[in-house]
Amino acid sequence: MVDRLFAGVLLLVAIGYTYIAFTAIKAPFQYDPLGPESWPQLLGIAAILCAGYLVAKPDVARFGLALPTWARLAVLVVLLFGYAYLFQPAGFILATFAFCTLLSVMLGSRILPALAFGASTGVVGFFLCTRILELNLPAGVFAAYL
Repeated sequence: MVDRLFAGVLLLVAIGYTYIAFTAIKAPFQYDPLGPESWPQLLGIAAILCAGYLVAKPDVARFGLALPTWARLAVLVVLLFGYAYLFQPAGFILATFAFCTLLSVMLGSRILPALAFGASTGVVGFFLCTRILELNLPAGVFAAYL
């Protein structure tokens, strides 16, 4: 019963979001084939479909997590807030390096592979997004070198 109630509320939110995505979000120009309006619209449609499925067929299994799992989820939320906080001033490379390294360590990686993963994700991700996808990402402390 609680699953259907939650899914119903989620369905109403998804419908409201999708209505806004189709009516209020208008870009002055399109810089990709789908246009910037398409992604919120697709996300809204997917959310409506998923929430509708949950209303029709809710999960019957009990949802219970052990205390260590809740603690890890709390740490993940703190890491995400830290990533968002550091993203602009420190830049994509440093913020992604710190986030990916700490997340890898939290998930059980040894420190050297975690550092290598964080560094490669930050550097490769930055150049992939800025050079190939032509996205604007903050360079942060590396602004003078890039």
